[in-house]
Amino acid sequence: MFSDGARSARTLAIILIVHLVVIVLWQVLVDAFQVPKFILPSPLATLATLGSAKYAWLSNLAVTAVEILGGFCLGALVGVVLAVIFTWSPLVSLLLLPLFVTLNMIPKVALGPLFIVWFSYGIFPNIMIAFSICFFPILLTTARGLSEVEPDLLDLVKSLRGSRWTLFRKIQLPGSLPYVFSGMKVGAILAVAGAIVGEFIASERGLGYLMIQVQSSLDTPAMVMAVLLLTLLGVTLYGLVLGLERLFVVKDVRLN
Repeated sequence: MFSDGARSARTLAIILIVHLVVIVLWQVLVDAFQVPKFILPSPLATLATLGSAKYAWLSNLAVTAVEILGGFCLGALVGVVLAVIFTWSPLVSLLLLPLFVTLNMIPKVALGPLFIVWFSYGIFPNIMIAFSICFFPILLTTARGLSEVEPDLLDLVKSLRGSRWTLFRKIQLPGSLPYVFSGMKVGAILAVAGAIVGEFIASERGLGYLMIQVQSSLDTPAMVMAVLLLTLLGVTLYGLVLGLERLFVVKDVRLN
């Protein structure tokens, strides 16, 4: 039997080995079939772009990271707060939740030009696009978690004359944490897509902006490198959420 730490290390090692095998196969197949660089560059050709100053990788990466993190954090905050409000007030939920469902049906790409008009160019419009895409799954999953209280626990709190705040703090909030983090993991993925949508529509900096700039010259290695860096940002954010989930959910289970 493996301990939790050994099992996690073993899983991580398997993941890294699988990714390494894919990269090696990528390099071998590109070389073997002599695929043109403008169609699919090799991993080595892609990595070589990191040494060129003309792409300003660090500054563009930092801009996109701020947009992703800003949109995600705002989405998580608004989603959780609204879920709590909807759970505490069924009337507010009845009035506003259908409205949010309708607003979520709007194609987020269509909001991009409006955000540019309202907020001008810059990082903030892209943060708002990322927020608009990622907050709704967090809202729905958190609201579901808060509402799914076991009847026996609810009866126990009522029999002990516990207040509504006690019910929320002792029962609803701890029980909803797996749902909250489930929504946040989905939101982390969507925040990356939202930030890039904003940069594709109109931006002066960022990895999405860089991809649009190098597309005209068929600089495929730079485009692939930008995609890899975007993936790295998404994986990092997802990993942070996963780490927080393990910290708080496991801690909560041990305390109970």
